[in-house]
Amino acid sequence: MFCTSQSHSLTVSYLINNLGFTPQSALNASKRHRFKTPHKADLIIAFFKTHGFSHSQIAAIVAKLPKILSANPERILPKFQFLASKGASTDDIVLLSTRNPRFLHLSLKNNIIPTYAMLKTFFQSDQKTLRCIASIPGLFMEARLVKNVKLLADAGVSDSAIGYLLRTRVLVLLSADLRKQVDEIKELGIDPSTVKFAIALQAKKTVPKSLWDAKVNVLKSWGWSKETMSEAFRRNPLCMLSSKDKINEVMKLWVNQLGWDPLALAKIPWLFGYNLERRIIPRAFVLQYLLAKGLRNKSDNLCLPFFIPEDMFLKRFVESFTEDMSQLLKIYHEKKKMFMITA
Repeated sequence: MFCTSQSHSLTVSYLINNLGFTPQSALNASKRHRFKTPHKADLIIAFFKTHGFSHSQIAAIVAKLPKILSANPERILPKFQFLASKGASTDDIVLLSTRNPRFLHLSLKNNIIPTYAMLKTFFQSDQKTLRCIASIPGLFMEARLVKNVKLLADAGVSDSAIGYLLRTRVLVLLSADLRKQVDEIKELGIDPSTVKFAIALQAKKTVPKSLWDAKVNVLKSWGWSKETMSEAFRRNPLCMLSSKDKINEVMKLWVNQLGWDPLALAKIPWLFGYNLERRIIPRAFVLQYLLAKGLRNKSDNLCLPFFIPEDMFLKRFVESFTEDMSQLLKIYHEKKKMFMITA
């Protein structure tokens, strides 16, 4: 009991005197790890200083992982050497270690090297691989990452699609229920060899089930069937990232104000992602005018007017109708100005 109390007191005083801990933070850290002699702690602190770590960075590492004070520097050094051999700078190694000190306890052979090799398969260069690791230092800790990448590859998901997720939405690859999501998206008929499959996975992972169901209910209230929703999702999976209020507002404009078919939106689901006030409304009322005047057919492509840049839209759907141009410009700018003022 005396020995335990003595080691506890030694650890607290060491953290305060050598690393600048407050008494409370030192006490908290000592509950997670304590030592009987300062020998190992002195060695590891000297090791970190030798490899470019500042006093505050060492303190930050110890605060997150107190047991690092009993680590063997000779087991950490090969990890630094491995990263350096791939082009990591001292600052890169310090940043990775400070952000996620648990990396220092990982097995080089069983964790770090296999994970790095897998990441490089998709990023193809050490520079891009290191950039990915720097942005998400916890990647080396995630055994599920390698497992899920293999799961996707076995399911026929292309390297480009997996690479997209690694670059932009790596959290998708850490999902515990990834297999279920893959099966659901396959059932919708999205080709796993395309990047769109990865985007669909992103949408499924990003939106919680309760919110997903709420958006589905909004679409159902406007007459969309399950098949209609599947068609829209196949065309543009990101449509489900729009809020349910945004989906509802677009539908109200499309159906109640413009009198158009709500099912037509399933063919242009990109529309839900556009700015309602600055893009959709001004262009929609220009199109409504053209349709009413017989200057445009109802069977014409509905996607194009909303998809093209503003200057091209004005040229094709306003300025090309010379006799009606002044009225079209008035409609367009009035609708746009109305929302710019309220904003």
